[in-house]
Amino acid sequence: MPRFFVEPDQIRDGYIYLTGQDAVHITRVLRLGRGDRLLVLDGRGKSYQAVIEDAGRTRVICAVTGEAPVFSSPGPRLTLVQGLPKADKMDLIVEKTTELGISRIIPLVCERSVLKLEGDKLSRRRERWLRIAREASKQCRRPDIPEVDLPGGWEQALRDLDGATALIPWEEENALTLKTFLRENKPREQVYVFIGPEGGFTPREVELARSHGVRPVTLGPRILRTETAGLAVVAMLLYQWCDLGGRSDG
Repeated sequence: MPRFFVEPDQIRDGYIYLTGQDAVHITRVLRLGRGDRLLVLDGRGKSYQAVIEDAGRTRVICAVTGEAPVFSSPGPRLTLVQGLPKADKMDLIVEKTTELGISRIIPLVCERSVLKLEGDKLSRRRERWLRIAREASKQCRRPDIPEVDLPGGWEQALRDLDGATALIPWEEENALTLKTFLRENKPREQVYVFIGPEGGFTPREVELARSHGVRPVTLGPRILRTETAGLAVVAMLLYQWCDLGGRSDG
């Protein structure tokens, strides 16, 4: 059954209104019409079974026939604080971490970030990342869409850490490995992972994070590219603490 994400305000009085590219895709690509069925999700965890009542070129109206069951992901809510990389690497990071099951992405402007975004470029880039997250959620059949913040500085990234589990992979850390951290710590409801841009975090940035309770860890003997490090750590945490790899029988 075809799946579409809508905003909650597109669901009113038992009807769902799909517009724009969704309407074009339904009528011209899928060639669906009156009587055909869709699965519609609000991006916040609710899913609806619907049947098309009117299919126009610019708007498709569906009647809600029932709520579909949604399986919530067990485990903590995982946030990736990603040092802003250059070029379009952030596109890949947003797409793949969405597929893995990330809950929130905070693009972080670091001392060594090469990409500089200001004014309208900030909002346009965020809209691009939101579209990528939306399409990735649709493709991987997850019932929600991760949050993607506007790029910001350390004050924004550190302000919500109270009561959270937070770690920062750093090439200068030699004592605490990620394996040991995962073995010795149970996750809290919120988990934050800080990943540096090209060139990594500066010692001053790591000390700032450490002063807010973020634990530096080592990923091992190899230095990973920023787009590799984020995906690798997110995958390991979601496997250890969430549903990546299947739900635990225990």
